[in-house]
Amino acid sequence: MVETLVQFELVSPEQLLISEEVEMVVVPGSEGDFGVLPGHSPIITTVRPGVIHIFSNGAISSRVFVAGGFSEVTRDRCTVLAEEAVSVDKIDKAKVESDLQIAIDIAAKTDNQTKKILAENRVSIEQAKLSAINAPVYQ
Repeated sequence: MVETLVQFELVSPEQLLISEEVEMVVVPGSEGDFGVLPGHSPIITTVRPGVIHIFSNGAISSRVFVAGGFSEVTRDRCTVLAEEAVSVDKIDKAKVESDLQIAIDIAAKTDNQTKKILAENRVSIEQAKLSAINAPVYQ
């Protein structure tokens, strides 16, 4: 029998956020977005800040922003271990804009190389959140 669903799990440092069978999941990999269907070749890869698209009943059923992490794919499962994850619908645009400006200011003003790198990373994450909020949703 041909499998038509793949098990998808999204885990944050705090908890298991999603564990369900889906038709397909599209993950923002560090080398480009990749779709996972049943029978996918096994891979382990890093995840960049972006949106995971979850498909059920032939359409996107949910969109989740992840700030980065790792993904493991097997023939019947896709697991994403995310540094931070939130439903795109629950992102507060005003807070993201504020956090982005704070991170930009820190990156510009600090002489500490470690703080500068962390602030620049935060800038990238907040910019990706804004892109997620403003992106059109294709069905």
